[in-house]
Parts: sequence; structure tokens; C-alpha cells
Amino acid sequence: GGLRALLLQSLHPSAMAAVAGHSGYRGDPWGRLARTSTFLAFTTFGAADDAAAAVARVRAIHDRMRGRTPEGVPYVAGDPELLAWVHAAEVDSFLRAHDRYGAEPLDPAGRDAYVAQAAVVGRALGAADVPTTVAGLGERLSGFRPQLRATEAALDTARFILREPPLGGPLRPPYALLTAGAVALLPAWARAELRLRGARTPA
Repeated sequence: GGLRALLLQSLHPSAMAAVAGHSGYRGDPWGRLARTSTFLAFTTFGAADDAAAAVARVRAIHDRMRGRTPEGVPYVAGDPELLAWVHAAEVDSFLRAHDRYGAEPLDPAGRDAYVAQAAVVGRALGAADVPTTVAGLGERLSGFRPQLRATEAALDTARFILREPPLGGPLRPPYALLTAGAVALLPAWARAELRLRGARTPA
């Protein structure tokens, strides 16, 4: 789900420009993964005060991240609409991964509950019009579709994630299974944008 979210999120040019310009994911990919995982752990399972502190740290970072896309469009990482895209893509990705690969998929009420609970964090981070149901999540994602496309930075990120990860030989086969699963979960249009139409999917 996390890999699928990264690939999908990269298709928003402003979000991708912010990641490429400020995250340092190439120089320290596992450090960035650890920080993201820690944030998710605190906001999902942590005490309320710890979750609030984690959100405050991320908001402070977002407020400092600003720049322009290669086309010259200005962006601020803390923009409510940009945060809404990142949030919606992440929630949709985790939900679809659980639906496909989870041992006990959620029923419709459970799926709505997950989206509603995740919305608490999305709103706290400053995202706008955060969906609270699966239907609302689908509508929110569809609303972003006209803005989404694969920039050169997005294609470079997909290559890095899928084909050039900084992993030793023994870790490559299991990682390949994870990436294949992530690609299989992407919508067909996203695979086409990222030029992944021939990517392998799990057996």
C-alpha cells in the first residue's frame, strides 16, 4: 500500500516537485521510510498527545517547503488541496492493499470507518475537504484526475522505486514481489502514465 501510494502521489506535478526538491528520498530512502512509518505508527496507534506532536512536526516541515515546478508553477507543501491529494491517495492505497492482500478484508461499514478515522489525521495536517466515506474518497480522487500526469520527475521516481532500489542481492526478490503487488493495485491510467503497462504482477 505504501509503495502504491508513492507511485500514485507522484502523478501530481506539484506534489512530485515538492518531494524531488525537499525530501532527499534518493540520498536517504530508508531514513525517509522510517520517518514516514513512525508518523503513521504515532497517528494510528499512539496516544493522542504523541499523535498531535507528530502532526505538529510535519506541519512545521510542510510550511517551510515551497518552490516551483519545472514548468514554473509555484507550490507550498502545506497547501490544503495538495495535502488533500496526498492524503486521499494514501488512504485509497492502504485500503485497496488491505482489500486485495489482507487476511480479513473489511466489510462496507468497516471500510467507511477506516476512511473516517484516517480523515481525523488528514484534517489535522491541514488537508481540505477530507472524505469520510469510501464513496466520498472515490469522488475526491476523481476530482484530481485532470491535474494528474507523469512528469520526468515522476518517471524517475518510478524507476528508482521499482528498478533501482538501494538493496543488496538477497533482498531484491522479496522486494520485487512487493513492487509487483503495488503496481497491480494502480489504476490502468496510472500504470500507463508511469509507463508500467508491461510490469509484472503477482502470480
